[in-house]
Amino acid sequence: MADPATEGRRLSRSFGWLTLLGSLLVVAGLVGLVYTGVATLTSMILFGWLLLIGGLVGLLHAIDSRGSDFFWLGVVVAALNIAAGIVVIRHPHGTAEALTMFAALLFLTGGVFRLVGSVVVRGPQFGWTLLQGAFGLLLGLLVLFDWPHSSLYVLGLFFSLALLFDGLGLIAMGVGGRRIVSMVSEQSVTGELPDQPRGDEQKRSKG
Repeated sequence: MADPATEGRRLSRSFGWLTLLGSLLVVAGLVGLVYTGVATLTSMILFGWLLLIGGLVGLLHAIDSRGSDFFWLGVVVAALNIAAGIVVIRHPHGTAEALTMFAALLFLTGGVFRLVGSVVVRGPQFGWTLLQGAFGLLLGLLVLFDWPHSSLYVLGLFFSLALLFDGLGLIAMGVGGRRIVSMVSEQSVTGELPDQPRGDEQKRSKG
């Protein structure tokens, strides 16, 4: 059986690495918010490599399972991923423009549906749904009216915000985990639980 102190140090070290990773993500997110153009280009290149690697892995898996009913479907999906990855890597700016247009249309349609749905249904969350719809519609119009120039910063902004919030979440998990490990380690050393009454208190309660 592992020593509780050793196990506590190992867990504390793991949570420390988690906090460090979160800090790096926060720094990357803040840098991306300042240099949104670079963040957009970086996100497109990463997206392209993910498609390419995923397509290669899918192709190897399809070849490994040849003879099955889904062999050709796996080959076609893998080939499409590989082709899309190559296109994104070779033309990141064009891909950013296309994805920004797609995002603007999503914001517009989502905002319109929320607005219409909130007016028609008038449920308990009427005001909140109405506000969400108006915000989505306004955001879609702003991105669409500034297109294709908006493609230089919209995706980079979203990518940087995702890094920032993910990093803050990892920092919260790391700090909270280390605090819990420290409390458990202290309790294991003293041999007392936080809500357990001491011996004198138990005697008095029995008396």
